[in-house]
Parts: sequence; C-alpha cells; structure tokens
Amino acid sequence: MTEKFDAIVVGAGMAGNAAALTMAKRGLKVLQLERGEYPGSKNVQGAILYANAVEKLIPEFREDAPLERHLVEQRFWMMDDASHTGLHYRSEDFNEERPNRYTIIRSQFDRWFSRHVQEAGALVLCETTVLELLKDTKGRVIGVRTDRRDGDVFADVVVLAEGVNGLLGTRAGLRERPARENVALAVKEMHFLPRETIEARFNLKGDEGAVIEAAGTISRGMAGMGFIYTNRESISIGIGCIVSDLAKTGHAPYELLEAFKRHPSVAPLIEGSEVKEYAAHLIPEGGYKAIPQLFGDGWLVAGDAAQLNNAIHREGSNLALASGQMAGEAVAELKGRGLEPTAKNLEIYKTRLVDSYVMQDLKKYKDMPALLHASSQNFFLTYPQLVSKAMQNFLRVDGTPKVEKEKRTLRSVFAARSITGLLGDAVRMARAWR
Repeated sequence: MTEKFDAIVVGAGMAGNAAALTMAKRGLKVLQLERGEYPGSKNVQGAILYANAVEKLIPEFREDAPLERHLVEQRFWMMDDASHTGLHYRSEDFNEERPNRYTIIRSQFDRWFSRHVQEAGALVLCETTVLELLKDTKGRVIGVRTDRRDGDVFADVVVLAEGVNGLLGTRAGLRERPARENVALAVKEMHFLPRETIEARFNLKGDEGAVIEAAGTISRGMAGMGFIYTNRESISIGIGCIVSDLAKTGHAPYELLEAFKRHPSVAPLIEGSEVKEYAAHLIPEGGYKAIPQLFGDGWLVAGDAAQLNNAIHREGSNLALASGQMAGEAVAELKGRGLEPTAKNLEIYKTRLVDSYVMQDLKKYKDMPALLHASSQNFFLTYPQLVSKAMQNFLRVDGTPKVEKEKRTLRSVFAARSITGLLGDAVRMARAWR
C-alpha cells in the first residue's frame, strides 16, 4: 500500500472503533487494522454496554444496534461454598425510553460498530497483523509493518488500541508489558436457554435484564469475581482472577468456573442450558497506578492497552469508548490546526483524559487494587465465611437465646480476625475508597 494516511488505528475493539469513527467523521484519511477475520471475531463473550459513551459517538445507536437486554436489576452476592448474602437493587426507573445499560454480545456489536466506521469513510482491513511500528531516524512513529506482502503502511500518527496484552507497544519500547498482578484472566461461557425460561428464572419481562456479580470463596482466596449476565436467549457466566494469584496458587480458571456453576445459588439459574461458546480473555486491573505512557512522537494508546478499566465498578467498555473518542479528537484537532503530531502536541489527549471522568474515577480508587490484592484472603475468603455464619446464627430458631447467638457470632469473628485486624481492614478500605 503506497498511499499515506492521516492516522492508522491498530485494533477494532471498542477503543479502536471509537478512535477510527471520530477521525473519519472529521474528514481524516483513516486506516484501521484488525487481525481477526472480522471486527469482534475474537470477542465471543457477552458484556455490559453503557449507553452514555455510545450516544456521544452514534446518537441513534438504539435504532439498529444488536442490543440484548436493558438492565433493570443489579445483584451483588457475597458467597461461601453453600450460600450467598446479597444486596439487590431493582428499579422501574430503568424501564425508561432511553435505557442506561444493556447486555450485548461483543462479536455482534463490534461488527455493527465497524460498519459505522466504514460508512464514515475509514478503510478497515481485517486478517491483518501488525508486526511492528515503523520509526524515522529520530525515533518518531511514522507507520506500521504488517504481515501482508509489501505491508509497510505510513501515517502521521498511529493509535494503539490493541488490548491489554498487545505486544506492539511493548516491542517498540513505548511501554512495559503489564505486570501479572495488574491483569486478570477471565473465563466465560455462553449458556443458551429459551427466552421465557430466562425471564421466569430472573423475574424479567420483555427486554428487561439482570446482572449478578459475586465475590467470596468462589475465588479460593484470590482477588477475583464471578458474574452472570442475562441476554435474550442466553446467559453469560464467568469468573476472573488476578494472573499472579493464579500462577501462585496453581488454580486453573476453568476449574473455578465449573465450581461456580455448581454452586447451589447458581446451578438452578443455568439448569438445562446448552453451552455453545467458551472464551478466555485478559482484563486490566491495575487501575490508576498501572497506566502507562499514553502518548509520544507519532503515537497514542487507548482502551485496555492503556489499562483504562475501573475494576471497582466493573466499567471497561465505556472507558475504552471515551478514551478512543478523545484520542481521535486530539488527532483531528492537530490536523485541523496544521500541527505535527509530536509528543508535545499530542499531550492534549492526556489533558482531555485527566479532565474527564475516566481519570478522575480511576484516581479516586488508585489504592484499591493493591489493597484487595494484598488482603485477598481476608476480603475474598475470611469475611464471606464470617458473614454466612452470622446470618446462620441470626436466622436459625433453635431454642438458643439470642444473647448466646450474638456471643457465638462475635467469638467466630474475633477468632478469625482480631480487633486490631478488623479495625485495620476497615481503615484501609475507607482510605482506598475515598
């Protein structure tokens, strides 16, 4: 390919599509490269889509996007091996004309998203692997080398939206490979059931959806969570844990998933289902302190590749969309002003991120990932077991005086965690949360 582009986008996920669409709409000549057979071909999992971030890019997206269910209910479960204690929120307000959250199947949604990118004028090439970044004698990125014949392609700027484990940026020395303690490995299955069965089991009607997020002994003392999403005719169910914990303990992710599926609180929800898809993917979990260099001479990084994921609120797609859009806006602004995409000029991308909710939210929870990782045995094993014992004592009526039950509960708590330990955990959690 001999022509030169204004921008090359590597990756056709949420961040890559957002960046390519934003620049193409502003009249830039954009090339987007995706190694999969088609955009989304490697994303077989279900996920949650946050409408606000999509509306800013495609205001009318609800008219034809492949949306599964709009979410009206959120459940949080703290689990031990035989029970769960839950926080449950459901609101009729979520049955609004323009719902706030949806479940989606990424393989379908990404393909739909890419059509809008192409309609805006971007050239999208799939089944194309980017092997390395091309640089000039001063070290400025000037294009990419692909696995196609005569595959060197040149551009003023390259947007890296290659995912959390993308090797392109690390090979080029633009950032370090993510540390194992900053990445989670999640495994997920798609369980297919008749639509009416899903609605009956989750107390839903029409296109209503529900989400369950679970923590506790299901992660065997590692920092991790389980999740269940309702789609129209399927249920996405999975579990993810920090990679360094998996390596240290030797637990296999698929074994954790099988145990989660057999849990007495989960098994009835998927009983009789047919499993048609299984996927594993990496999720950035390091938070604010793990964010790498975001820009340089001739390049930007967005989405998961930039560690932009709010693990506390389980927000990833909206941060990817927002960062991709801001990257595209930064490039388009420089182009419109006739400025070169030097590191100094591309700093406007970081400025936009810092001024947005993306960085502000991540900064708020900057200490939370380290706390949960360092104290995973307490938060994901000890406390869920203590909560279950406390609920058993509270709810059982067996002739034992309530005073004795309270003493029994307190004894079990202090046996597991001293007063000093309890206070220390509470203070550290409060500091990390604020």
